[in-house]
Amino acid sequence: MLSKNIEVSGLNVFYREAGREDAPKLVLLHGFPASSRQHRNLLSGLGEQFHDYPGFGNSEIPDRGKCAYAFDKISEIIEGFLAKLEFTPFRLYVQGYGGPVGFRIVARRPDWLESLIVQNTNAYEVGFTPIRDGLRSAYWKSRNGEVEKYLEGFFEAATIRQIYRRGHRKPAESAFPHRIQLDLFYDFQTNLHLYPHWQAFLRRNQPKTIIFWGQNNIFFTREGGESYLKDIPRWEMRRLNSGHFAVEDSLQYIAEAMVNFYRRACPIAV
Repeated sequence: MLSKNIEVSGLNVFYREAGREDAPKLVLLHGFPASSRQHRNLLSGLGEQFHDYPGFGNSEIPDRGKCAYAFDKISEIIEGFLAKLEFTPFRLYVQGYGGPVGFRIVARRPDWLESLIVQNTNAYEVGFTPIRDGLRSAYWKSRNGEVEKYLEGFFEAATIRQIYRRGHRKPAESAFPHRIQLDLFYDFQTNLHLYPHWQAFLRRNQPKTIIFWGQNNIFFTREGGESYLKDIPRWEMRRLNSGHFAVEDSLQYIAEAMVNFYRRACPIAV
């Protein structure tokens, strides 16, 4: 496994890669509250590539006044990253925040997408647990200091531990600059406006897809996972006794299921 850096749009983006240069390309986009370390074991098991977003992990953390911490902006940076590396077309693994980033990219560049792996990332209104509904009713309606002070509790070590442990058998930890995460919490509402477009993209393109859904997810409901099957009914759903970060305690199952899925769905590329 190699750790690398590349400049994209004037920012230093950190990423990790492994595997043969002639192997099928797989991009793994991480979620909150995480970094590329989230996929460390999956990368070792599959021998592929993943990276940190600006403001996460080992990537540069530009000043909020110089860089908008919004999903549109992050997706543009990652699109530039993939284009600069000529890392296309690819198989795309999206989890948590990786969904809003990845769906934006492939909606703009549908020819880049070979197949899709969905792991606990939402694209349906029915998919929100009460935690996300709380953001919608409070923070998105009135972004003020009192609400932000309350939400900063999400980034305390004890809360991060709870997020990783909820529904999991093998917890892990992570942490991030608070103000950046508050910006993204607020900007998450822009994703809801795009859900119908992403659903239409799935219906129209029917990408080869396998879905891994932790049934005890702290952020997204079981119904959110099942909703994908309305738009891509041909493809596979794997329901896991896990939480939001399923690779932490279901790694072997996910890796083996991905390999077997590609042998069936993409036999030439495997």
